Amino acid sequence: MPLDIPDAPVALGAGVVKRPSRLADGRELIYYDDPDTTLGSGRAVDARVLDERPETATMRQDVLTGDWISVAAARQSRAFLPPAELDPLAPQTSTNPSEVPSRYDVAVFENRSPSFGPALAEAHRGAPAAADPPEDLTDLARPGLGRTRTSVGRCEVVCFSPELTGSFGTQTETRARTVIEAWADRTAALSALPGVEQVFPFENRGEAIGVTLGHPHGQIYAYPYITPRTQRTLEGIAHTSPTLFQDILDFERAGQRVVLEGLRWTAFVPFAARWPLEVHLMPHRHVADFAETTDAERTELARLYLLLLRGVDTLYDTPTPYIAAWHQAPVHVARDSYRLHLELTSPRRGAGKLKYLAGSEAAMGAWIGDIPPETSAARLREALEQASV
Repeated sequence: MPLDIPDAPVALGAGVVKRPSRLADGRELIYYDDPDTTLGSGRAVDARVLDERPETATMRQDVLTGDWISVAAARQSRAFLPPAELDPLAPQTSTNPSEVPSRYDVAVFENRSPSFGPALAEAHRGAPAAADPPEDLTDLARPGLGRTRTSVGRCEVVCFSPELTGSFGTQTETRARTVIEAWADRTAALSALPGVEQVFPFENRGEAIGVTLGHPHGQIYAYPYITPRTQRTLEGIAHTSPTLFQDILDFERAGQRVVLEGLRWTAFVPFAARWPLEVHLMPHRHVADFAETTDAERTELARLYLLLLRGVDTLYDTPTPYIAAWHQAPVHVARDSYRLHLELTSPRRGAGKLKYLAGSEAAMGAWIGDIPPETSAARLREALEQASV
């Protein structure tokens, strides 16, 4: 069915206001206003003349593993380290025809060159129709040589701030709470789209990770399948216990690797960490995704997550590159056993040293850790003490 976007603003949790809009080519744009916003209620119209949206990418199945690889040639044209005056995520000006027409607090919009999507039944908005979408998860699980499917789904950009530089960790606690509200709102909306099986919010930070824009932002991917990493975790749950995430949390809270703890969330370096810097952040209560979190859980998360990121940046004299990956349960299965959690990883193993995935890790998936997790946890606790002063 068509995705209806109301014109009227919508009140969300913590005083955040959602203002739906559209870009010139029909892509969805949503503003999320802080509770203490200084912005007015009006929003400028995107008056750009844009090219037609690219054809939806095609997935190819690797018959050796069953994995689906999206081939998205349109991504070759995306912005690559543009000068500040041409920041595509900054509010539009007369000299910068960016992606966001108005000044904003937080803005979310559909990626112009997505790896997945548009989703099914969105051709009414100028989006290309899906020529050969997956039938269901059973269809995707069926192996065969030369199998392809249209890469339906959605890729969205989440702008944390109109400022030109920064990251999630440089935001205020109020702004962090607004972003978390946006994550929850988008998780619910994307989960309701036809063809979407899993929703993944994340932030890539630093050129060492491959970031091509210095603007403080993250992304949300809505996949047409359950990702390989999640499938491995579901296999682990099936082989151990449906309460595996709670078992892990209890195990870590009783050990030496906890780095930060609140009433509703705990952060820890995992027992079998792969990366030189790896921290997991997990809610104490079972929730499948951001949409299931309470106001109290979101409010505490804003404070603890900012402290965690600032502690990570206190480890060295320069900002630490990282991937902040928010793992959520699949949309239609394992909702009672797969728990929302953050996995924050960094390849940084020293002030001027990075861990590169060489033969054993990259080719065989056989990891060799550089730093004992207990040592990493102790260093991070010291950094968090400095960051909280």
